[in-house]
Amino acid sequence: MPTTATVTPHTEIINDLLKLAVDSGVSDVIIKSNKPGYVRLAGKLKPVDMDPITSPEGEAWVSEHVPKMFKQKWDDLGQVDFAYSVDGIGRFRVNAFHQRGLVSIVMRHIKSTVPNFEQLGLGATADALIKMVQAKDGILLVCGATGSGKSSTMAAMMNWINQNQDKHIVTIEDPIEYTFIDDKSLFQQREIGLDVPNFELAIKAVLRQNPDIILIGEMRDRETFETAISAAETGHLVFSTMHAATVAQSLTRLFEFFPAEEQLQARRAIAGSLRGFICQKLIPTIDGNSRQPVNEILTADPTVRNLILEGHNEKIQSILEGSGDSSSFSFNKDIYRHIKTGRISKQDGLKFSPNPQQLEMNLKGIFIKS
Repeated sequence: MPTTATVTPHTEIINDLLKLAVDSGVSDVIIKSNKPGYVRLAGKLKPVDMDPITSPEGEAWVSEHVPKMFKQKWDDLGQVDFAYSVDGIGRFRVNAFHQRGLVSIVMRHIKSTVPNFEQLGLGATADALIKMVQAKDGILLVCGATGSGKSSTMAAMMNWINQNQDKHIVTIEDPIEYTFIDDKSLFQQREIGLDVPNFELAIKAVLRQNPDIILIGEMRDRETFETAISAAETGHLVFSTMHAATVAQSLTRLFEFFPAEEQLQARRAIAGSLRGFICQKLIPTIDGNSRQPVNEILTADPTVRNLILEGHNEKIQSILEGSGDSSSFSFNKDIYRHIKTGRISKQDGLKFSPNPQQLEMNLKGIFIKS
C-alpha cells in the first residue's frame, strides 16, 4: 500500500500544504529546503505563504514515509520515487532527491476520479481516440513532454474501454496514476515496488497473465518495446507513454531503440505493430484559468505503415498537414481549431506551434492540400 501519514510536526506542515494544493486544483507541489513551498497551477509556478521546510525536516519526512523496500535506494542513491496518501486529502506521486546536499521533494496529485474525454477538453479529438482504442491489437503510444497530460489522456482512453468493452486489462505503473473501478472491463493494476520488485520482472510476466490489453506506464527501453511488439503480434493491444514532442520525434525515438545494423528489422516490426501516436501539449486558455490540450495524431493506416516499411519517415508530416481524414492531423491543425473557437489566443498558439510560419499561413486561409 502507499505510505500513510503519521502526524509529526513536519508531516503536519506538508499535509497542510498538500490540502491547500488539492483544494486549489494544483497539479504539483515543490518543496526545496529552506524555501517556502511552491505549487504549479495551470502550468504556472507560484510560491506559498508558509514557513520554509528545512533539509533535516525534509530528510525526516522522507525517512518516515518512504516504503521499506525503497529505503535502501534512498540511502544509497539519494533519490527515490514512491506513492504517498493522506486520508481526506488524496494520493500523491513523490520524487525525493538531493541538490547541493539538501533534500528536495516534488509531489504530484494523483486524482482519484478517472477523467473522460469531455472533462479533459478533448471533445473534438475524442472521435479519433475512440477509433484508435477499438483496434484489436498493436501498439498505441501517447507522447509529450513531462506535465503535458499524457497520463490523463491515456486514462480517459482506458475509461472509455472500461465503459464500453469487456476486456482484461493489466497495467504496469511506477507508481499507479489512476485507480480504475471495474465496469465492463476487469483491471489488474501492478505497481512497481509494491506488487512486483522491478519493471523488468513485470514486463516478462505480463504475457502469462492472459491480458486483452496491456498498459505500460512508460516505453523506456528496447526490452520494453520488444515485449510490446511481441504482445501486439500475439493479438494484444498495448498502450504506453513516451517522452517525445511530435509524431516525427516519437517515430525517431522508436528507431533509436535499435542499432544501425537492425534498422530493416526495426522498420518491419514497427510498421507491423504500430497503430498510432497521440502527441499532446497543454496551452494556456485565453482566460488564463486553465490549459487546453492540443494534439497531433497519427493513425497508422496502410499508407503510413508502407512509408515506415520503406524508410520514408520524412513523408509522414505531409500526411498530417494535408490529410482530410479526421483520424490523423498535425499540431497546427488542432491549434488552428482552438484559436478559431476562441479557446486559446493566437499569440499562445504561435508560441507553442512546432511550425509557427505555417500556422500563420493557415490563419490566413492557406493550407496544404491533401
